[in-house]
Amino acid sequence: MTHLQVISVISVFFVITSIICFCLKTHPNFRIPDIDIELRNDSTHALLVTKIATRAHPAFFYIEFVSNIWFTMELFIRFLFCPKISQFTRQAVNIIDLIATLSFYIDWALDRTITGANRDTVEFFSIIRILRLFKLTQHFSGLKILFQTFRASAQELLLLAFFVLLGIVIFAALIYYAERVETNPDNQFHSIPVGLWCECFFVLLGIVIFAALIYYAERVETNPDNQFHSIPVGLWWAIITMCTIGFGDMVPKTYLGMLVGSLCALMGVLTIALPVPVIVSNFAMFYSHAQARSKLPKKRRRILQPHEIKPMVGRLASIALFNSLTHKNVSPIHSSHLLGALTATTPLLMYPPTTDFTA
Repeated sequence: MTHLQVISVISVFFVITSIICFCLKTHPNFRIPDIDIELRNDSTHALLVTKIATRAHPAFFYIEFVSNIWFTMELFIRFLFCPKISQFTRQAVNIIDLIATLSFYIDWALDRTITGANRDTVEFFSIIRILRLFKLTQHFSGLKILFQTFRASAQELLLLAFFVLLGIVIFAALIYYAERVETNPDNQFHSIPVGLWCECFFVLLGIVIFAALIYYAERVETNPDNQFHSIPVGLWWAIITMCTIGFGDMVPKTYLGMLVGSLCALMGVLTIALPVPVIVSNFAMFYSHAQARSKLPKKRRRILQPHEIKPMVGRLASIALFNSLTHKNVSPIHSSHLLGALTATTPLLMYPPTTDFTA
């Protein structure tokens, strides 16, 4: 195992460890009470001890501290040795890494000055640390292919999202008035926004992300009936909501929680049901390109971007096929672009590295 592989394994280990600690520290078994001691001058209650909130076990702080020290060193070294600073600062992974690292130090600085319910509000903004999962795309080629697939499917996903949102508004209005046409003393749809929440019964985005969102959203407002006592408990709700089941055993009670639940339901529809054919088609295209690229010499390997592949699918592939059948001369520069098109669409027609184009 080379030095780069060792660093890669360590980086993945700290990413997974930080995410696990972030979720587990919200579980009741891993939290300790936050005690408020008040001294009084009266004879009946000279000393009043009150449990105002709970905080995570100190062990989680030390684990996250070590992890963030690694992330800070890694980010600083990558910034120090990057070839172009402007390109480095525009990459989404680096921006997420910087914000997530800064959020830990800000939370650490405010931890000693903020207590009680205010601490839960501050911890809400630490959700950005979950986005470190996107760093795993740098270490796994399969995740890179999947990311390229979603980039290539961006227009189709936006179109589908528009029609889904249109249907939600229409059916929310329909359910609102349908429940008021007949006499119904148990009507729960008191307004169209409530109907929107009910129609958003279906699912999306990320189980861990929405579990954390619903956990903190239910704690920001005063909610004595809060059922989301930890992020691991919220995982159950997120999975059931994203799978379009919705047992109803755990439901948000605050308006902010309903908003999070609606977003979770909407994203589930978009990611699971509607864009499956488009995503599968684009994934097959990028997978064929990656398979053909792995057979080329290292000097000729290059991953084409979605905007480079899509225009070539019909036009350049047809030109390359016609030239191969008629044995016309193909310039080396043009042949490299044809190779990218053939790699993505028709890998069986790809020229071998040793093929003579001047035949």
